[in-house]
Amino acid sequence: MKAVEVENLEKDYGRVKALRGISFYIKEGEIFGLIGPNGAGKSTTLKILATLLTPTGGRAEVFGHDVVNEAEKVRALISYLPEEAGAYKNLTGREYLEFMARLYAKDERKAREMFELGVKLSGLGERLEDKVSTYSKGMTRKLLLARALMVRPKLAILDEPASGLDIVNAYEIRKTIKRFARSEGVTFLVSSHNMLEVEFLCDRVAMIAEGRIVEMGTPKELKDKYDAENLEEVFMQAIGVRIPEPVGGEGS
Repeated sequence: MKAVEVENLEKDYGRVKALRGISFYIKEGEIFGLIGPNGAGKSTTLKILATLLTPTGGRAEVFGHDVVNEAEKVRALISYLPEEAGAYKNLTGREYLEFMARLYAKDERKAREMFELGVKLSGLGERLEDKVSTYSKGMTRKLLLARALMVRPKLAILDEPASGLDIVNAYEIRKTIKRFARSEGVTFLVSSHNMLEVEFLCDRVAMIAEGRIVEMGTPKELKDKYDAENLEEVFMQAIGVRIPEPVGGEGS
């Protein structure tokens, strides 16, 4: 079954066309990356799939439910982590996870299960006893990712989950995503402008530029197609930017 199906999706902000008829699908259980530069239309796409924006044209479905006409059913299946999400800074990390677990769970037993999973996923250990206001950006992002995943969504929508983090925290975020996808069978849609990062995380990727999908496939397929060393080179060639020859080399 397709977890997500997007067909000719358009979104206009007045005279600005953020999406110009994009189409892609995500298979159930895969980690799918939507990658491109800032302003390409990534966040707009994710917000439409999270039912926060209404498309101007086209359609999008999440596990067979239309994101416009069946928004409530879609929301029951997803978890969405925006790029600039924040947590309640006056709460401790533990209090925040407990509060969110009770908010989402149907009963106390389920809330306890969610909370315990959140504690494990956060990897924050004793720092969960400290207020969120004392956390670094990386620690806050780990807490928010734990909140997004502890509800065990069928689809986790993550907008730039490791943006602005140092190498260690970014690596740990990627590791948590990959491990959770494999152990729980959760489908992931991850947006990023960091193509090298996504290359190691995602099963398949769609490259977006100026509101259009310019390429799609597995990282290996795309690198083979363009005879490229990495996805950055693939993207540059796909949008028609000539990659300069390296300076020096044999015979220089």
